[in-house]
Amino acid sequence: MSTPIEGYAVIGDTETAALVASDGSIDWLCLPRFDSGACLGALLGSEENGRWRISPAGGAKRVTRNYRPGTLILETEMEADGGRVRLIDLMPVRGRDGGNNADVVRIVEGVSGRVKMRMDLTIRFDYGHLVPWVTRSGGSLAAVGGPDALTLATPVETHGENLSTVAEFAVSEGDRVPFVLTWHPSHRPPPPDVDAEGALEDTEKWWREWTDANTYDGEWEEAVDRSLITLKALTYAPTGGIVAAPTTSLPEHIGGVRNWDYRFVWVRDATFTLQTLMMAGHQREALAWRDWLLRAVAGDPEDLQIMYGVAGERRMPELELDWLAGYQGSRPVRTGNAAHQQIQVDVYGELMDAIYMARRMGMDHEETIWDLQQLLLEHLEGKWSEPDYGLWEVRGDPRHFTHSRLMAWVAFDRAIKCVEQWTFDGPVDRWRERRQDIRAEIEQRGFDPDHNTFTQSYGSTALDASLLLIPQVGFLPPTDGRVLGTIDAIQRELSIDDTLIRRYDTDEADDGLPGGEGAFLLCSFWMVDALAMAGNHHEARRRFEHLLGLRNDVGLLSEQYDPMSQRMLGNFPQAYSHLGLIDSAYNLRAEGKGGPAQDRASDS
Repeated sequence: MSTPIEGYAVIGDTETAALVASDGSIDWLCLPRFDSGACLGALLGSEENGRWRISPAGGAKRVTRNYRPGTLILETEMEADGGRVRLIDLMPVRGRDGGNNADVVRIVEGVSGRVKMRMDLTIRFDYGHLVPWVTRSGGSLAAVGGPDALTLATPVETHGENLSTVAEFAVSEGDRVPFVLTWHPSHRPPPPDVDAEGALEDTEKWWREWTDANTYDGEWEEAVDRSLITLKALTYAPTGGIVAAPTTSLPEHIGGVRNWDYRFVWVRDATFTLQTLMMAGHQREALAWRDWLLRAVAGDPEDLQIMYGVAGERRMPELELDWLAGYQGSRPVRTGNAAHQQIQVDVYGELMDAIYMARRMGMDHEETIWDLQQLLLEHLEGKWSEPDYGLWEVRGDPRHFTHSRLMAWVAFDRAIKCVEQWTFDGPVDRWRERRQDIRAEIEQRGFDPDHNTFTQSYGSTALDASLLLIPQVGFLPPTDGRVLGTIDAIQRELSIDDTLIRRYDTDEADDGLPGGEGAFLLCSFWMVDALAMAGNHHEARRRFEHLLGLRNDVGLLSEQYDPMSQRMLGNFPQAYSHLGLIDSAYNLRAEGKGGPAQDRASDS
């Protein structure tokens, strides 16, 4: 039986991440990067596809977990026959010895009594496909497969069993037994052994220093801090890019085909991410994100993509891994993402808005950046009226999505503001005409006067939760009757319960895939923000508190949630969900005035 998605915690080193189940099993680990092939892939198959489990030999009677405050160090306490043990899991931040080897450190601590333990390590490179060649060198085991090598260092005696490495040992109160798994390129010699206790001390200090910079001081400080730590964990430190999630193919519907690879960086996240990082006191990360963005999109504006690899790679071919059964039978399992080839007009607005936001926040005004912006707008002038695939990356026919037009309006609006507020030159009169043309079209073709709501696409009566962003981007005031009508319609038509919001109705709005998915958590936070901006603070707060209650036991959120089964769905943990949590916490603290939603709206 698969571990529920909410049964996992994440550890990471700001270059990749691992998912740790509540039973002490690491079921997902890609090395050396987020988008590398998994060497532990049981998450999307079975233990035969790779896992690393450390747990009481007879099973645990009771399990509790927590992160050490202000860190990404996970502690899992297990009560078993004979006593209690604590499993400490972490991934040290790389570069401590000038190299770039990745380590997973696990320390078994005896808390009380004496507990018999068992370790099972099954390494399978290439997403559970390749059985490595395992040898013993000194006190360590070495597993080699193609370009990858892993070494396991521990004082515990290990032996082979059914193409796995196992160990049986016991811990008494006060004992501390370390295990260190280290990745290195197979053509290089293994690195020096890692001092597990020293790595624990250094890692805790590193995370606490980072978290101390957090500036939020409201009533939801613990939730905001955990979400910020999660965003940092999803950052690829060498470049500053932030992946949407560290996983692929966790389903939006159990047994369904809506299984996508999220281990890439979306341009669409740009404004939210910049604003959130700056607001929370992390200017260095915000600048690194801005720089990643500019490097990734550099080149011909016609080649602008919606997403890139962690270092700015442009090709992410979508493949199906037919040897993996999928999470609870949800197939296919995919790597890569074909959506990177789609035309999505809204990305121009997201990029222009992010650059404008960076300038407002005091980041440098390089002339070359303005040159790039003008080229993007020149291209957008001939593109904004074309149908596209929208922000939800539909796999059906392109359409005239209202949100795409809205963000095209944002692109020209922010360019005009750059000319008005700074000493930039450009065809501002022409841009004003385009801005007005787009506004008139949206108001005429994207609004349904019979139902007093904006619609997902022109000529359709379907709704879309992205329309909640209309006041946040400054297109209309939050108390405009058309905005209030849209909020009411989305609450009425897209609610799964009285709090959670779907992106759209997959049965009514054909997206080229079989229907069925959970509530999209980011959209549910967007509803919180829209209600707060409209002055309904009591309802906004009620919804926010309910959403906080959906976090798992260690404070993490996936992409979606199914209130019927009370289970998380989609890739995990999801950056967008945690961005939404942070922004809503700030918006509610400001009661809709001066929060990030109102601040972004004031751009227009």
